[in-house]
Parts: sequence; C-alpha cells; structure tokens
Amino acid sequence: MSAAKFDKSKLPSRHTTTGPTSAPHRSMLYAMGLSEKEVAQPLVGVVTTWNEAAPCNITLSRQAQAVKKGVKAGGGTPREFTTITVTDGIAMGHQGMKSSLVSREVIADSTELTVRGHCYDALVGLAGCDKSLPGLMMAMVRLNVPSIFIYGGTILPGKFRGKDVTIVDVFEGVGQHAAKKFSDSDLRELELAALPSGGSCGGQYTANTMACVSEALGLALPGSAGTPAPYESRDRFCEAAGEQIMALIKNNLRPRDIVTRKALENAAIVVAATGGSTNAGLHLPAIAHEAGIEFTLDDVCKIFRKTPYIADLMPGGKYTATDLYHVGGIEIVMKELLAAGYLHGDCMTVTGKTIAENLKRVKFPENQKVVYRVKNALSKTGGVVGLKGNLAPEGAIVKIAGMKKLQFSGPARVFEREEDALTAVLTQKIKPGDVVVIRYEGPKGGPGMREMLSTTSAIYGQGWGDSVALITDGRFSGGTRGFCIGHVGPEAAVGGPIGLIRNGDIIDIDANKGTLDVRLSKAELEKRRAAWKPRKHDYQSGTIWKYAQTVGPASQGAVTHPGGDAETHMYADI
Repeated sequence: MSAAKFDKSKLPSRHTTTGPTSAPHRSMLYAMGLSEKEVAQPLVGVVTTWNEAAPCNITLSRQAQAVKKGVKAGGGTPREFTTITVTDGIAMGHQGMKSSLVSREVIADSTELTVRGHCYDALVGLAGCDKSLPGLMMAMVRLNVPSIFIYGGTILPGKFRGKDVTIVDVFEGVGQHAAKKFSDSDLRELELAALPSGGSCGGQYTANTMACVSEALGLALPGSAGTPAPYESRDRFCEAAGEQIMALIKNNLRPRDIVTRKALENAAIVVAATGGSTNAGLHLPAIAHEAGIEFTLDDVCKIFRKTPYIADLMPGGKYTATDLYHVGGIEIVMKELLAAGYLHGDCMTVTGKTIAENLKRVKFPENQKVVYRVKNALSKTGGVVGLKGNLAPEGAIVKIAGMKKLQFSGPARVFEREEDALTAVLTQKIKPGDVVVIRYEGPKGGPGMREMLSTTSAIYGQGWGDSVALITDGRFSGGTRGFCIGHVGPEAAVGGPIGLIRNGDIIDIDANKGTLDVRLSKAELEKRRAAWKPRKHDYQSGTIWKYAQTVGPASQGAVTHPGGDAETHMYADI
C-alpha cells in the first residue's frame, strides 16, 4: 500500500498539509524531521496513556513504537501523543478516587482536542488503566475517524503460598489484617508478591472487562485483548493494527459503522458471560452516547439477565486473565456465545469482516475449566444483574458471579462518605446482618462517583462477604465481590431515596427478582423528601467542580455533554 493510493482532498489533514496556506504548518512538521513524502501521507494519531503512575500503563510506550512501524509500512505517517490516566489501585480508599471517573472524560476530551487541533486522519489508541479504555473508545466514536483500539495487556498473576493472587487479594489482606487473621509480616509478604510485572489488574476486573468489550464491539483486532502485557508477542498485534488502520482510511470504515446498537448488545453479552465489572454499566452507555445511540443501564441489565455466565474468572471465579489467554482468550467465549445464538454475528469490525467471519477459524478448546459450554453454564443468568425498586427508581447494579446467597434483608447503617464506612468496618463496628449504606458518593455528590474497593475488600477480608451487604450511589471496582450494590439512582445529591433513609430502616435486596427496596411507605418517603436539604461538597473550584456542573446520572453513563445525537457536524467530515 503506497501513499499515492490515498486521496488527501477528503481527509482532515488537508487543512494542515496541502496548498500554499499550509506552508507554515508543513514547516512545523519538517522541523520534527519529517520528509515531504511523509507530510503528504495521511497523518495517524497514535495515542497512549503511558505513564509511571502504575504497572497498567508502563508497557504502552514500547507497544506504541510497534504501532508506528505498522503505520509506516501501510503508507501512513504516525504522530504519537499521550494523555493522562488516574490509576484506581493507587487512588482507591481516599480522596484521590474522586479523580478516577472524571479522568475518563478528560481522556476522551484531550484526545479529541489533540486530533482536532492537528487534523489527524485516523487514530490508534493504546490503554491500560480502567477509565482509559472507555475514554479512548469514547473519543474514537466521537471523532469518527478510522480508529483501532489496543489494550496494553493484563499483568501476570503473583504467587503467594502456592496460590495465584492479584491486587484484590492485597486489598482483602488489609481486612484480614484488621481482623487479626494476618500479621504485619503476612501482609508484607503478600504485597511484595502480588504484582510481578507490568500490566493491568489480573482478574476480570474493569480493565480486562473493557478489553473484552473492545473485541466484542469490533473496535479491536481479534485476539488482541488477551496477550499479557509483558509478552513481546503483543507487538505483532500492535504492528498489525498500524497496518490495518491504513486499510480503514482507504475504505473509509469508521467507528460509527462498527459501534451500532447490536454491537453494544454484543459487548453487554460478553460482560455478563464473563462475570465482568459492574463499571461496564457506566461505560457502555457512555460509548453509545458518543454515537447518538440511547443505550442505558436498563438496556444493559436486561441483556445481563438473559445471558449465561460461562467464564470462571476472578473475582467471582477461580481463574485470572492470563489463564483465559492460555486457553484461547475472549475469542473462545465469543465463539461459544455465537454458536449458542447469543451474539449478533453480522456486526462489522475493524478487520473489515464481521464478528462471525472473524470467529470462523476459532475452535472451542476441550479439557479446560476456564470457559464452559453454554449448556453447562455456571449459571443461566449473567454474572452481573440490575436491580430496581423504591430505593433505586433509576436502577442499580450488582455482580453476582460466584455468589450463593442472592437475597438479603437487614437494617441500614448509614454513612455520608466512604472513609467513615471503612473505619467502621476496620474497627469491627459493623455487625453481621447490617446493610452498609454509603451515600453522597455519586457522580454529582462525590463528586466523581468513587469506587469502594477498599471498603468492600475490608468487609470480605473480615469474613463478612455473605453476612454484610453494601449499597451506594457510588460504584465498585471490577475486583469487588460480595453483596455490593452500586450506581443506586437517583443519587443522594439530587434527592434520591438513598439520601432519605436512616439508620435502622430495613432494606430488602433480591438479586433473583432484581429488586432493591426500603421498607418505607410512599407517604413516609415523601415526608422525608420534603424535609431533605441538598448538601454542599468540598470541591467548589477546579476540574472536579467543573465535572459536577455537567455530569448526568449514572443510569445514562455519567456523561458530561449532549452526545452524538446533538451534533450539527462531526470531526471526520471537516
């Protein structure tokens, strides 16, 4: 494929590289060592979330070089840039977590601005940390230039006393330590052993869930989501993505040709079948919103409820993302779901072929216990389900993968922020049978909709995974397990019912029926609502303040702008 095959008259980069008025722009490009031939070729943005904040991102710079090699081989000119990430594993359990979900919007916005400002013709995005995956996919759909997503890869599992462990084991170790089940030396031994390499958290937590989503949506090359980060064999996927992006430019195959409603349904099906992160209930609606598709938490949860759970992955199951890779990766899950009639096989992908065509060569492996046949599913209902009721009129979400007890009733123990709840758990002030309520942690009220992994892990580490429930208008890490209900909406900050309950109110949870209720009459709730007053949060300036002014409800993806449906033009057509 040569540069001569590309017609620049229809590409965005014509505004900076062709004609006399572009002389100053070309001069800037020459200053960086580009040749006239390279300037005349399509310009491909190669964006990574590389940084030294955490192991999730540390391998991305190396992988970007392989992408650039592929772009050059395909007749394009790569232009590398980076954007931010906030790493949940380090932000967790303190005020830093308020930055996490906000970072998804900053990643999408900053990528959009970079591409718009420099008139790039296409985009290849590499991401590792939880919010960076949907953030880049949102930008791709928003810009609608030819795009390919690449996951940076999972971390390898650690070994602790003969057992595979991940970062979640360390969080739960904190709870075990508080319960005097772990000594200082035990905890130190675990923290030193848990994370032996670069890569994203190693179970079916949010990063690996959204990596699987990237393939299910069709935005990633088949098989690219599975290879662990330290494996240099990842580079062949990166190089192939660089070459394939040039084919997408040539054929004008764009993200909105790929991310259709049926593709979003495929993604939700794969999340449910793998017992994936509840955060997918936020991110899939947000990606859909960029394309002008209404796909809410309700839509996601309806799919979850009718999808079989077939991949026995952590945290609800036994195996790590590396184990899934070794038996064939997310492709074998998709192959089985397609064969059983669950997936839409006619959805287009970045290969230029459909899901069904991509999976034609895949064979389901026998003699392995990581992924089950649909007929032998771990459960008939997906590993994540939605709940509704008088406590959550807009809905809520819970991961039930690996849970045996699906009903729970108990008195509310109400906390206005996570730190107070965590202290109560670690000091054994919570009793078996309690329903811990953490409120004013939603998108607006937090602001930022914090994850609660520190608290949920402490509960589990204390041995209370089946005897204490937790509900919040905040959210959970993909590593959370136990009776933990998040995304309760409307959130407390806007007067939702979760803001009206009091200590001792009896809360009923039924994940079989999909209900979440408080035993209060409608009249009593209205009486309390009349007396309710908004609370003022501590973020009255800066980025988090700006986020709180525009963010919408969790049920619609916690988005901050009107979305594709309100567009009068799209970047790709400038």
